[in-house]
Amino acid sequence: MLQRIQSVYLLVASLALFALYLFPLAHNVYINDIPVTIMVTGIFQNINGVQKHTDSFTALTAVTAIVAIIPLVIIFLFKNRKQQTALIYSTILVLFGYSFWMAQTVKEAVGEGVQLGTKTMGIGLFLTSISIVMLLMAVKGIKNDEKLVKSADRLR
Repeated sequence: MLQRIQSVYLLVASLALFALYLFPLAHNVYINDIPVTIMVTGIFQNINGVQKHTDSFTALTAVTAIVAIIPLVIIFLFKNRKQQTALIYSTILVLFGYSFWMAQTVKEAVGEGVQLGTKTMGIGLFLTSISIVMLLMAVKGIKNDEKLVKSADRLR
């Protein structure tokens, strides 16, 4: 049902993925002595104190929107808990692939000579991990609901 705790977890997972549009994947990375911020939407360079969009990642931007909408869709499949669970596990697999693609995109953007350290990593690199944890907690909530329904059926 919509008021269950797994709906909250799925909503938080979706919001974490939508937050990728707000938070950088990498920041203060110097490419050719120019500070660069890498986001899901593209590369932003600091030119004369102003952030300027220099390169865009169209495919990554579109896939981010699709991946972020999936948990919202799963919320409304509350009548079929088995299908909901299967879709959550599928979404987790998709997020692992998406995270790898996102990391490779950042590596390609900065090039071979630049090393990414903990100071240059942005919050965006960790948001998919938060989303995966929320999805796993949603599965736990769905399983608890399934136990509750089975125990209620036994009492009849």
